[in-house]
Amino acid sequence: MPKLSIGWLLCLSTVLVSTASVAAIAADLNLEIRGARTAGALLIGKTAVGNRVFLADQELPVTHSGHVVFGFGREARGPQHLRVMASTGEQATVVIELVPRDYKIDRVNGVPQETVTPNPEQVARARREAQLVAAARNESSTRVDFLQPLIKPAKGRISGVYGSQRIFNGEPRTPHYGLDIAAPTGTPVQAPWPGRVVLAEANLFYSGGTLILDHGYGVTSSYIHLHKLHVQVGDVVEQGQVVAQIGATGRATGPHLDWRLNWGQERLDPALALEHFSSVD
Repeated sequence: MPKLSIGWLLCLSTVLVSTASVAAIAADLNLEIRGARTAGALLIGKTAVGNRVFLADQELPVTHSGHVVFGFGREARGPQHLRVMASTGEQATVVIELVPRDYKIDRVNGVPQETVTPNPEQVARARREAQLVAAARNESSTRVDFLQPLIKPAKGRISGVYGSQRIFNGEPRTPHYGLDIAAPTGTPVQAPWPGRVVLAEANLFYSGGTLILDHGYGVTSSYIHLHKLHVQVGDVVEQGQVVAQIGATGRATGPHLDWRLNWGQERLDPALALEHFSSVD
């Protein structure tokens, strides 16, 4: 049976392939997992050093301390299988049952019409810029910043949430994938984890001033609609360092920070990450 503790869930194996001591194998193949069990969640696992971990058929890189990080996008549902393999060849399977979640409908009026129905030239520009953003999110270093407690990047009112269906000027659009923090233009934006700047653009078509930080092992965070950036690509920033200012650039109706979190190309919920990773047990 799974053993519950504060913040961490100790998932014991349900399938063992060995004739050796079951107790010894279970100890070697345990996988401790922290994070929400739902769509949009970032999760961090801890296993014995030297073990290999697979999410379905995808092998997850393991840190020198035995940690793995992964996440599930907005539409993820049902049981998710992780397989732990020891250096001896023994294996165990851990099942994460994702809890369904509902998303709100978010009606936003007053958006500049050219960003709702752009012309062909603007569409081409937006596609080029999307490729830049996707490449930055593909950054995968061996930094382990995500193991530190997470802090909120700015002070302000929460004006938009992850997963909501966006309707701009009455027209349905793609869901919202960030946490919106409304505050006056010029409000400081601080790095919620340490990281390395992998994208710093002052004026993208949809997102305006845009910053992306790499936190290691596929985890990146994004900050958009910025008024001003204080860092450039290649800079290494400390947690709490002011990296930008809140603005209303790009497709925005007022000054706010749209804060996003990714694992690779999976778009995750920053609010869930704050809930589960703002402290370390």
